[in-house]
Amino acid sequence: MIVRAPGKLVLTGAYAVLEGAPALVVAVDRYARADASRTADAPSAEVVEAIGSNAPFCDAEAMYEGGKKLGLGSSAAVLVASLGARAAKSGQDLADPDVRSRLFARARDAHMIVQGGGSGVDVAASTYGGVLRYALHAGRPWVLASSFPEDLTLAAFFSGTSARTSDLLGRVAELRAKDPEMHRNKLAALISASQVAAEIFEAGSGAEFVAAARAYAGALDELGDAADANIVPLDFRRLDVVAGEEDAVFFPSGAGGGDVGVYLGPRPPTENFTKRAALLGMQPIPLQIDREGVRSEVDAAGITP
Repeated sequence: MIVRAPGKLVLTGAYAVLEGAPALVVAVDRYARADASRTADAPSAEVVEAIGSNAPFCDAEAMYEGGKKLGLGSSAAVLVASLGARAAKSGQDLADPDVRSRLFARARDAHMIVQGGGSGVDVAASTYGGVLRYALHAGRPWVLASSFPEDLTLAAFFSGTSARTSDLLGRVAELRAKDPEMHRNKLAALISASQVAAEIFEAGSGAEFVAAARAYAGALDELGDAADANIVPLDFRRLDVVAGEEDAVFFPSGAGGGDVGVYLGPRPPTENFTKRAALLGMQPIPLQIDREGVRSEVDAAGITP
């Protein structure tokens, strides 16, 4: 029994989602695949927390490039796929909403324990798939399926550098301790930008969402500057200037710091944009939105690459 779970791209809501603001996330067709007929030699800490050391073998190479994480939520996808494989082996239907709800809750708890916190937005994408609006109400997750605007194009580029989200979160926490007022002001701006972006996204206007995403990216950059955290690296800023010439926007997915950047615009990136990205060491990642979330697949030959 093989089960796969998709990765994710967080569009807006990073950092702000921990304060109750909505985040927008899309599941993508890069998968972690777990095989319940095989046992993992060295399961991840999240999987051990959720299942124990006798966990299914899981392959997440599709979420790496040259041995580096692409920033597509591999740890969450591995965890969800592993839990899904265990559930499917016991006869549970992964398409059943109740089964998915229980799987998500267990995966989110384990992920938060090992990661020392977090919102669970990446776990939600790996579990449910599709396009999601995700928020925490009194600390409890709220997940709403959404639709991607028809006049909006999404593309992803890998920076060639993997980022450590924990380091960036630590810098933002240090800002809170050192200068509470500055932290409060910068986070308030990011929360507001995240809320506006989510509302415009729900309204379905791609052009207006690009403008809202640009305001969000600016607030994200200002938080990084205040916290002395490289949330929006210089090369991302440079490439955003090129994106602006195409009525598009380019900024880091999720917590930033490197990893993957998202391009949002009315059309796919031009050859000029792709060439400028390559000069900055960024390469496109072929991706599509995954609409199904965690599910079983039949493959008698075992896990495929």
